[in-house]
Amino acid sequence: MAEIEPFHVMEIQRRALELEAAGRRIVHMEIGQPDFSAPQPVIDAAIAALRRDPMGYAASLGLPALRAAIARFYGDRYGVEVDPRRVIVTAGASGAFIITLGALVDPGDEVLMPDPCYPCNRHFVRLFEGKARTVAVDERTHYQLGLAEVQANWGPRTRGVLLASPSNPTGTIVPTAALAAIIDWVHGRGGFVLVDEIYHELVYGEPLPTALALSDEVFLVSSFSKYFCMTGWRLGWIVAPERYVRGLERLAQNAFICAPVPSQHAALAAFEPATIAILEERRLEFQRRRDFLVPALRDLGFRVPITPEGAFYVYAGIERFGLDSHALAHRLIEEAGVAITPGLDFGANQPEQYVRFAYTRAIEELREGVDRLRETLTV
Repeated sequence: MAEIEPFHVMEIQRRALELEAAGRRIVHMEIGQPDFSAPQPVIDAAIAALRRDPMGYAASLGLPALRAAIARFYGDRYGVEVDPRRVIVTAGASGAFIITLGALVDPGDEVLMPDPCYPCNRHFVRLFEGKARTVAVDERTHYQLGLAEVQANWGPRTRGVLLASPSNPTGTIVPTAALAAIIDWVHGRGGFVLVDEIYHELVYGEPLPTALALSDEVFLVSSFSKYFCMTGWRLGWIVAPERYVRGLERLAQNAFICAPVPSQHAALAAFEPATIAILEERRLEFQRRRDFLVPALRDLGFRVPITPEGAFYVYAGIERFGLDSHALAHRLIEEAGVAITPGLDFGANQPEQYVRFAYTRAIEELREGVDRLRETLTV
């Protein structure tokens, strides 16, 4: 447990709350939480379900109607047929990672993943006495692993690869051809490929095919938190090879019994056409925010070599400012009243040289934040 690190960004958020309690106005660009509430059809579905249903335990695999709805979503959106029996509804994407890695990782097993990446990924592997073998990536590889990096770092204890597309913190994607090549090569060595598609519907260029279109043997994790704007509802899902479902069910039974039942009833409305229309408008708004923030940060002197292709983050180099990321983040919260995330959260690959901005606020607030940064950083 001593090796499971805390979120460093929570230190920034705690200080932001202290300053707000003292009367300061803070521009929040630190937390990856949409500023939109759950869509109204989802809220209405939750209220209706609470009125008619006693909300006891559900099956550990999830409500059958929700598993079927998730499977239909892949057919409707991506043209991929998914058997609902392969869908497991979980207590957030975190619950999905825990039971998936619990099923796949033995003590001493290595799992390859890029550095930087979402911090919990390496901690989830460590939880099962495995080792996250992180591979330093940069703009030359779009902050992602390609087949060459996987091949060069595969060792005798390597069990699999964990990829995120789009990625937190960089917003970059794994090109489809590269992902297909990794899947084929890893499966040829008896390994697993676990793909995080939590931000998959928040892509701003050409639609990105799901990894499920490439293989029935991948493990896919997704969530209702980001695109569906349901962070506090704690609901995610896995699509797994069918032969693993029974084992994952046993782990879910022991880990969390079932995902939150009111949230599952509410999520049935997440796939309705009216809800998707709301979510697509929000996706376009996130794109507008990205298109404002990236050039603004570059103009301030932050190094952003790649425009994020998805999610709602900008991973920016800070070499110009002469401070490490921890010191810069604390200076900006104190002097500018702008909260951002230091790179320390995302791995060991030059974390002192990067910070992450989340464009999860209205453009007016982002503009205010940029103006404050300009005043502070040009002094």
